[in-house]
Amino acid sequence: MKTVTLPGGEQVPVLGQGTWKVGERRDKRADEIAALQAGVDLGMTLIDTAEMYGEGAAEQLVGEALGSRRDKLFLVSKAYPHNASRDRLAQACEASLKRLGTDRIDLYLLHWRGSVPLADTVEGMERLKREGKIRYWGVSNLDTDDMEELLEAGGAGCATDQILYNLTRRGPEHDLLPWLSRRGIPVMAYSPIEQGRLLGSRSLAAIAESVGATPAQVALAWTMRGEQIIAIPKAGTVAHVEDNRAAADLILSGDQVAALEAAFPRPQHPTPLQML
Repeated sequence: MKTVTLPGGEQVPVLGQGTWKVGERRDKRADEIAALQAGVDLGMTLIDTAEMYGEGAAEQLVGEALGSRRDKLFLVSKAYPHNASRDRLAQACEASLKRLGTDRIDLYLLHWRGSVPLADTVEGMERLKREGKIRYWGVSNLDTDDMEELLEAGGAGCATDQILYNLTRRGPEHDLLPWLSRRGIPVMAYSPIEQGRLLGSRSLAAIAESVGATPAQVALAWTMRGEQIIAIPKAGTVAHVEDNRAAADLILSGDQVAALEAAFPRPQHPTPLQML
């Protein structure tokens, strides 16, 4: 499995597993647990979740599915903006740790920016890191101006920015991605297949056929084409996980990348960062 290096020097898989909407339906629970376990066995050991997902249901399912494999995992979770103050962040982290059934979160993120000053969030994150409750911290859905403010607030320890990025959401290429790259901060791309909507694209299907891969694999391979981008697609079945995993071994040629980017052109001018 190809890896991406965090600012602290640790290497993590370029392809992880997302868990949005996982754990919310009892009839899907067994398949979701099997999918997560299969993904870990295939090297997709970075697991992304959040306290917001099912109001903790996703974290609970991750803990149930992967508790015995904890030492193989790189666990990522996210805190609500209203829990991002110094005191509430500690409480939110403790609740996530309990649901996950672990004593540490490998990477803890601010889910999106709210009304809490970034300096307070930074202080809370650094405290959790000193206490050993988290190993790294980062942010999600912060645009370039937010990242500038984060650094001014003492956030030099930020390890990633998790953003919406895929073939149809290329706006960050204008300013945010170059800004992060210059500072050695990796991107974590959520919804890399646009929640499945990309699979209906005839252009993507045609290119995928020429590549000899599935449309999902091509879209994922494009997302992971750089040196500092981690993709975290969700899969609810073992077959879906196996399809995703094959994307990590798919290397697109320059002509194939050019064809994809012609079919899905980026905005001509910088645009505000989008969220789902």
